[in-house]
Amino acid sequence: MEHYQWLSEKFFSETVSGLRTVSLSAVADAAEALDGVRRRGGRVYAMGNGGSASTATHLVCDLVKTARRPSEPGLRAFALADNIAVLTAYANDMSYADAFVHQLTNNAEVGDAVIAISASGRSPNIIAALRAARRMGLLSIGMLGCGGGTAVDLVDIPLIVGSDDFGVIETAHIAIVHAFADVLRAAPGPVGATATARTP
Repeated sequence: MEHYQWLSEKFFSETVSGLRTVSLSAVADAAEALDGVRRRGGRVYAMGNGGSASTATHLVCDLVKTARRPSEPGLRAFALADNIAVLTAYANDMSYADAFVHQLTNNAEVGDAVIAISASGRSPNIIAALRAARRMGLLSIGMLGCGGGTAVDLVDIPLIVGSDDFGVIETAHIAIVHAFADVLRAAPGPVGATATARTP
């Protein structure tokens, strides 16, 4: 039991340390940018693979529902891995590396934003989609780890968790998702104003 407790404490400690490496000014920049997309009536496209695909789905849920302000239009957000039929059709008939690219080019417009979630920052389909997003003039936010990988140079706002441990990185990414939800839900007001508590 002591061995497992030690391992658990180690993971918790490393996760907290990793989260503390994320730039709060970059999180604020990303939240402000997403609020701008909301006010313009634009859309947000989130993408990731594996656990990061689940984080993208979680992010979209929180942006659409939890981050909504009363009496204001909600943020329109979509996760590119959620439609299994579309994803597998592109992957099977073309290539998995371009499965996100085709969805962006079919749907996204100037004024929209892309959020790439990748622990390594090196996934080929993420890199291809970020390059497409840059060509299309889309705002891009990267939730990354491992120093940012190739993706760090392809996003407008990088949010990098200072760790090489995928479990630590992905756990910190979920914390960033919840930070976005709370920040975007809070009514605009003076610095230090307290946001209304969320209802589960």
